[in-house]
Formats: sequence, structure tokens, C-alpha cells
Amino acid sequence: MDKCPLCGGRKADGKTTFTVDFGEGVVVVRNVPAIICEQCGEEWLDDDTASRLEEVTNKAKEKHTEIEMVPYDKVAS
Repeated sequence: MDKCPLCGGRKADGKTTFTVDFGEGVVVVRNVPAIICEQCGEEWLDDDTASRLEEVTNKAKEKHTEIEMVPYDKVAS
């Protein structure tokens, strides 16, 4: 993996928690695959993962869900 553009630390595969507050509700997706800087903790998502998270958020908005909490493996399939 290459170096973090923010601090120069090493970037590595890891997991993160994605949280978004869209005003009417909150979506939390746990165990999201990400690239994470081991030094400063900055996180990056690949395009496919970001698209899946956007779908989850949009579905929660459509359902007017106040709180949506799911593990990533449930939305990745």
C-alpha cells in the first residue's frame, strides 16, 4: 500500500463504521471495508463500497427510517 497523503503514514486494509445523519434519521453501517492510515486514522472507501453505502442511505430515506443500523456484509450482497 502507498503512503497517506496527509501524514505520510502507512495505509492498510481495515474496517470502519460509516455513519450519516440525513436530518430525518441516522444510518450506521458497521464493519465497512476501508483503507486506513495506521498513523493518523484517515479512511478511504473504494467506489463500489461507497455506492453500496449510498444505496443503504437512500433506502432509509425512502422508508423514513429514523435509525438504520446494519453490518456491511448484509448490504454487500
